Amino acid sequence: MRSQQIQTLTRQLRLRGPSRGAALSVATLDPVLARLYAARGVTNERELDYSLARLAPVGALGGIEQSVAVLQRHRRSRIIVVGDFDADGATSTALVLRCLRRFGFDDCGYLVPNRFEFGYGLTPEIVDEAAKRRPQLLVTVDNGVSSCAGVNRARDLGIEVLITDHHLPGKDMPATTILNPNLPDNGFPSPHLAGVGVAFYLMAALGRALEQEGLTGAARIPADYLDLVALGTIADVVRLDHNNRILVTQGLQRIRAGRCVPGIHALLEQSGRATARVCSSDLGFAAGPRLNAAGRLDDMSIGIECLLTDDASVAADLARQLDAINRERRNIEAGMREQAYAFVDTMQKTAMPACVCLFNGGWHQGIVGLIAARVRERCHRPVIAFARDKDDMLKGSGRSVPGVHIRDLLEAVATSCPQLIERFGGHAMAAGLSLAEANLSAFSIEVAAQLERLYPDADFSGAIVTDGALSANALNLSFARQLRDAGPWGAGFPEPVFSGTFDIVEQRTVGESHLKMRVSPRDHHAVLDAIAFNQAGPAYRGSVELVYRLDVNEFRGIESPQLVVEQIVSPHYVA
Repeated sequence: MRSQQIQTLTRQLRLRGPSRGAALSVATLDPVLARLYAARGVTNERELDYSLARLAPVGALGGIEQSVAVLQRHRRSRIIVVGDFDADGATSTALVLRCLRRFGFDDCGYLVPNRFEFGYGLTPEIVDEAAKRRPQLLVTVDNGVSSCAGVNRARDLGIEVLITDHHLPGKDMPATTILNPNLPDNGFPSPHLAGVGVAFYLMAALGRALEQEGLTGAARIPADYLDLVALGTIADVVRLDHNNRILVTQGLQRIRAGRCVPGIHALLEQSGRATARVCSSDLGFAAGPRLNAAGRLDDMSIGIECLLTDDASVAADLARQLDAINRERRNIEAGMREQAYAFVDTMQKTAMPACVCLFNGGWHQGIVGLIAARVRERCHRPVIAFARDKDDMLKGSGRSVPGVHIRDLLEAVATSCPQLIERFGGHAMAAGLSLAEANLSAFSIEVAAQLERLYPDADFSGAIVTDGALSANALNLSFARQLRDAGPWGAGFPEPVFSGTFDIVEQRTVGESHLKMRVSPRDHHAVLDAIAFNQAGPAYRGSVELVYRLDVNEFRGIESPQLVVEQIVSPHYVA
């Protein structure tokens, strides 16, 4: 496996082709959209039907009957929902609490671990904290499938535990009721549910059971919070299979119709996004980061309270607090990112390892996941960034590339060298771990070796996959709106990215680092606005090859087409 040096302006382009067997022909569908859908594996019109009737059946999720029975048994008990400190965990917590309270569960609250005090998941320490409130049931959301010690501690204290999670299980699982589509032999047709998706299915099943018992309207209550499901699903960057696209579409429709919880409206308004035209990228790049910032730097309780309140003024105040925390997060991240880039750039002089491990004693442990993601984009291979925790321990957060399952990679390291990793967990594309600082060097060598063993054909080229050229006649507001509305776009169902040659008409720097341009398609008279975020610096002349998304820009109430430039590259294709 050869080392791949970092490339910025000369990266290769690859054309996204149709998925195997994909062919979509719909008379009423724009031919370009048909081609885009086919490249994403859509083979028939049914896969573009995002009505709730097409949702995978609630009863198909293995373990859901047992989970509902646990909740019904505790209808008059004190219940504490134990969440996670990211947007998926926050939306899951808010959804479950809102539903339970409307179902008549009068004594329920929540507890979310502060990552700096308790760490991730249902740890014995967080169980002891919850026990101070004397609950009879703990319900985890977006965590718990690996929390054997925490469940054992709860059992010792006489507290029952219901785990709802979507993370991949390890070899040992807690001895309690678990609802997780990724459990062995579960058979659920949509294993890519986010934590909030699992929570929604549980609440939907509970609502149906309660309606059969005489609680009128209970079955319809969970659908009122599909806006929370959409936000958590997009923010957690889970794969947008057909089932998840239904959940996100239905949630977006509620937001656009003004029927979302006040907190989501406030988060979007705080970021300057119009709820009437909200799309998945607004959730992923505006609302989601503001929620996540609370868990990274402060206490996710601020975010959960924002999603729980029905008072618009309270929601607006909490959204302002979250926005301020997010600005602080960006400032911290900027400094860490430059340090990480400087370190990685020195690797170009030697062989870059298959898996890049980074550590700085001054880094913030709540930000290392973002640093791993940024460096991965720069060196095109899996990256694990570490920060110092306590007692000579490090916390790491990893981000992977397509074709390399990073949680399985960590499991391979734990199997080959059991002494290296204290604990780990995660997904195919993202994972977390803890290890002793003294083990970092040995871990860095072993994880690279295991990656080369397991994935000898891993693609570290960093090639940009595009949907090819877009006709100059399609570079208009009408088609830009069609693209916006053709989603929801996201992980596994990527937003269309095009490439083409353009003449630079004018350019200038806006903000601190953004390149604003006016460009004209080669051999065409049209002139369009283009923006390249964080790419100011070089002065371009003549013609350039642009990799871009066609977007709708709104300024002072007027919409216009705009190219959002992902890369400015040399015009070189690889078939």
